[in-house]
Amino acid sequence: MIALPSWHIARPRLAWLLLLLWLGGCAADVHHDEADYTRVATEIRQHYEAILPELPMSDRRHYAQRLYRMTGEARYLPLNRAYGEQLVEELRAEIPGLSQPAVVAQRAADARHGYPERTAKQRRRKQMLAEWGDIAYAKGLAFRLTQASYHGLLNETDLPGYRQALDYLRSLDFRAFVTAPGPLEVYAAQVANLVYYLDELGVADLRQASIQAFRAHYPAERDAGLPRPSYRNKIYGMTHFVIAASDYYQRPVSADEFGWILEEFAADLERILRDTKADIFTEVGISFLLAGREGDPTVRRLREALLARYSPEARMVPAEQGGLDPVQGEHRNVLAIMLLDWPERLYPGPDLSHW
Repeated sequence: MIALPSWHIARPRLAWLLLLLWLGGCAADVHHDEADYTRVATEIRQHYEAILPELPMSDRRHYAQRLYRMTGEARYLPLNRAYGEQLVEELRAEIPGLSQPAVVAQRAADARHGYPERTAKQRRRKQMLAEWGDIAYAKGLAFRLTQASYHGLLNETDLPGYRQALDYLRSLDFRAFVTAPGPLEVYAAQVANLVYYLDELGVADLRQASIQAFRAHYPAERDAGLPRPSYRNKIYGMTHFVIAASDYYQRPVSADEFGWILEEFAADLERILRDTKADIFTEVGISFLLAGREGDPTVRRLREALLARYSPEARMVPAEQGGLDPVQGEHRNVLAIMLLDWPERLYPGPDLSHW
């Protein structure tokens, strides 16, 4: 028997390897159409709506609020109403204590000490908030009052004495917080949220001051040296300046006003896809949609990246490490529904005052 030279044996193996690489490249280049996007969004929606009663109230509120604003469908109103009733009950019990300094001080201390510290990110944020007195408590109060405003409940009938809560917020130095490097470095998305809450409530308009501080802290030329956590914080913060300006998917935003954000997203898309997780890059895509830029090639790239992460078996987009916990994944998956099946119009509210 004649022994074949090693190169002769290797050539078929090499051919198979090249074929597999070529096929893999073809798979990576597959483009889906609108029907594929809508189908996946529908699968995720059906999965989550089947388990919605089992989710915590905060997740039910988050999901039903966004789906109402995407669709205007009345079937999401009962969950929004349940949240509104709970919100009003909590705020009615909370507002009287705002006139008592000792009560406020205890609430602020509880908010600082109770901040979670399971991850390194949470520990950095907790350490930062410990330096800002009442802010850890006040930011949560501002969020809940803003929710009441969005739902038509910030009035003397539903929330007697609500102006006392607004006066308390006016007594705090939010400008220092939303322009300082510390909060911007580890809490950028929450800072963006806060400045729009304060504007919605008529407490203070710190939007431009905060955006200017953010841009000074995170100039594009600094990106190359940013470690992944800081880079993610920056991109997530940018998405939230856009999302908060829409009052959380209630109305479109100006593409001109936020052109600096959209341009940077488009220019840095490869790193965004490489170094951020699905929650963040999905919000990047939604930022384009809120600005009326659905036809931008960036949106298609992000939709394709999201479909590449989707698990048909689980009918959801898994966590970064593959986790399929539906509670932990609610935020990520409702965003996926929105990016993949964006509506022609948005629906504000819902207004719960007549309920």
